[in-house]
Amino acid sequence: MNVLVVDGYNIIGDWEELRLLKQSSIGQARDMLIEKLAEYQAYTGMRVIVVFDAYYVKGIESKLEAYKVEIIYTKESETADECIERTVKDLKNVINQVYVATSDYAEQRTIFGRGALRKSARELQIELDDIDKEIGQQIEKHQKVQPQIKIPLNQDVLEKFEKWRRGNS
Repeated sequence: MNVLVVDGYNIIGDWEELRLLKQSSIGQARDMLIEKLAEYQAYTGMRVIVVFDAYYVKGIESKLEAYKVEIIYTKESETADECIERTVKDLKNVINQVYVATSDYAEQRTIFGRGALRKSARELQIELDDIDKEIGQQIEKHQKVQPQIKIPLNQDVLEKFEKWRRGNS
């Protein structure tokens, strides 16, 4: 199974849209990131874990799940990097391929040493943009497909049925 572990605040600080949103509401920036990662998870089928350190959220470590995305808030004295390293160590084996999304160079080197692969914030954003485009193309293609009619009817009858369906008799 492929697993994506995301350094939440690193991504928020790197993506312009989220960085601007963070200035007015860090909570909304977190929520938007989680929603984007949920789309990623739904499209790729990968297990997605996002880690936020206790810099903005004080308290004990907590784990939540929203939209099939696992959300970890580290305990107060723990950094996201430490939590990510521990998570990679726990998950990396012959069955799981673990990717870590961060643009923190020191963290990238550390996770390489633990056998994980990295995705920079920019690479993840490009991948999400490509997924959005592909979904849009699939929707557009689906909308263009005309439903197959089992009983052939002439155009006058079809228009009359359509008027009835819309309540414009």
